[in-house]
Amino acid sequence: MSLPFPSLHTAEASLVLEASGHGSPLWRHLGARVDVADLFPLAGSRTPASFSLDADVPAALSPPAGLGWFGPPAMALRRGARACVAVFDDVTAMLDGQTLRVVSRDAAAGVELEQTIAADQGFTLSTVLRNIGGDALAIDWLASALLPLPAGMARLVSWRGRHNAELVECTEPMPQQAWLREGRRGISGHGGPPGVFVLGEGATHHAGLCLALQLAWSGDNRIAVERDDEGCWYLSAGAVPQPGEAVLAPGECWTAPDALVAVSTAGRNGASAQFHAMVRARMDWPGGVMRPRPVHLNSWEACYFDHDADRIVALAEAAADVGAERFILDDGWFKGRGDDRAGLGDWTCDPVKYPAGLGDLAARVTALGMEFGLWVEPEMVNPDSDLYRAHPDWALHLPGRAQPTARNQLVLDMGRAEVRDYLFGCIDRLLRDLPIAYLKWDHNRDLAPAGGAAQVRGTYDLLARLRAAHPQVEIESCAGGGGRSDAGIAAFTHRFWTSDNIDAVSRVAMQRGFLAFLPPEVMGSHVGASPAHATGRAQALGFRAAVALPGHFGVELDPRALAEDDRAELADWIAFHKQWRHLLHSGQTWLGDGADGLVWQAQGSREEFLLFVVRTAPPLDRRPQPLPLPFLDAAGAVDLRLLRIAGGGHGHAAHSAPLFDAMAQGGARFAGSWLARAGLPLPPLKGESVLILHGRAAA
Repeated sequence: MSLPFPSLHTAEASLVLEASGHGSPLWRHLGARVDVADLFPLAGSRTPASFSLDADVPAALSPPAGLGWFGPPAMALRRGARACVAVFDDVTAMLDGQTLRVVSRDAAAGVELEQTIAADQGFTLSTVLRNIGGDALAIDWLASALLPLPAGMARLVSWRGRHNAELVECTEPMPQQAWLREGRRGISGHGGPPGVFVLGEGATHHAGLCLALQLAWSGDNRIAVERDDEGCWYLSAGAVPQPGEAVLAPGECWTAPDALVAVSTAGRNGASAQFHAMVRARMDWPGGVMRPRPVHLNSWEACYFDHDADRIVALAEAAADVGAERFILDDGWFKGRGDDRAGLGDWTCDPVKYPAGLGDLAARVTALGMEFGLWVEPEMVNPDSDLYRAHPDWALHLPGRAQPTARNQLVLDMGRAEVRDYLFGCIDRLLRDLPIAYLKWDHNRDLAPAGGAAQVRGTYDLLARLRAAHPQVEIESCAGGGGRSDAGIAAFTHRFWTSDNIDAVSRVAMQRGFLAFLPPEVMGSHVGASPAHATGRAQALGFRAAVALPGHFGVELDPRALAEDDRAELADWIAFHKQWRHLLHSGQTWLGDGADGLVWQAQGSREEFLLFVVRTAPPLDRRPQPLPLPFLDAAGAVDLRLLRIAGGGHGHAAHSAPLFDAMAQGGARFAGSWLARAGLPLPPLKGESVLILHGRAAA
């Protein structure tokens, strides 16, 4: 290896390795940005340690597990029944600008490992393992990343969840032995993207060292943090293949999912900003550029399965009247689909509900000035379907075992080319015959039995094939709500349905969890009915709309069921979103917490932004305390205008003061340092209310 200290740098961070001279490069640093000039060799600072091997084995990019490395393995390989331990003695490192490529070979083990690390906003790690031996090589584990954590890390932040309760934030101290987050359901899961945030001592949303990782993967995964007896922590992450699934013939290779790594000295918000940039770079928008996100109206909670042409046309007319720009016909449009017990797999229009066909419906929708979208669930099949009757073997199954159903459906084996060909034919025909601008792609069950990596890659393959044939069509990823929202499927899709729970109080925390990993323009956020269908809680229309506003805005109710005043208010909120979405999408997002249960977020840039201050529960303090906004510390003078106070229910109006009257009438000027350190004075906010302000750097 000709590079003594191969290293990559971002604006905030450095990744530094050292050529070992006899094996895989050694880890020197992954953390805040450093200067590598005059760096001393690692061996010069590592003293002998008791009860250790005579030859030192420090942490390496791909350490020799089983031959002196006792930390987490980078790989677990077998040839037949015997373990295959790779000890790389032929290593080449090539640095090309901001990309480091390391090729490691062990001729005796018959293994070649190619690792690529690209630095931009953060670091993207890619790994390919190739069998260069003479017989089959089985992979039980191949890490996408095995990383040393910086000294002084104090806490782990992760998210768990279930259907209708996605993205529940969990904060834990660094483990004394090991911490594990593992998904075994075949999708990335309702806990959100497979990832974790590791916080340094004292780190907050706004300041301090944060190292975060997310896998670009939509299937089974494992993320672990382990402490060794030297006191160091190591973070490992990768996809989990099914037993016997990853067996390579001579010459074949296995590609691990990319790992996206964010390292920021600006706290959690800094790491999230890096994630947003990396995910945006992976996305493939029609025409190459994201256009303003159309406001949706989706038919599901407006009528569920109970619809026909007349009802849907009336719903579409009501959608157009309130300003929707895209109308999505959800589940129930295809043959035999009166409920969830039949029809999946038979992707032809129901002639009873739509005697004139979907073409007539789509034409009537587009004549109203809206795009037409359609719900599909291609990876699933009902046993009561023509497809299953013709090809029962196409469903995932174990020979001689029962096939458990969920939502009365089975899962098609996406690893089979004939299954993908059939589904491509069905969807391609729909997209060719109809003016469909948008597919809501659903996935309404966990995998049992498992489909493994072949299931995920088969789905990616189908999506890529459809995108190539119909590059103008946008696709939403939905999986019982937020069960498949991740950077892997983001390469083929353009939106994620955050949760089937549209209750605005529930959505506040969910959406903040979503924004930790993924940018706001792909976060599906709708105004739902009141009472909310998932929780039964009633909330003011303004509060529901204001909570939905920061994402990809939409409506999940029947406007005709609203009182006339409420319909007018809904139309006003849609117009308000259109007015400000240029700030909400494509810029930066800052999250924070205030006193007495307040949370806030700002979107846009330091030069111009919208600020949302959210109160879900009634206040406990007599008066609100000022709200520090650390992101404005170096902003200079800032003009703030109070746009709206949404929600708050009925009863007495909240008190005001001359400052807030001035902010509402024309705005008020503040020093950015005052806002950051002393805080923004706030008017009283009732429970379930949102304060929305527009900020602009003073001219």
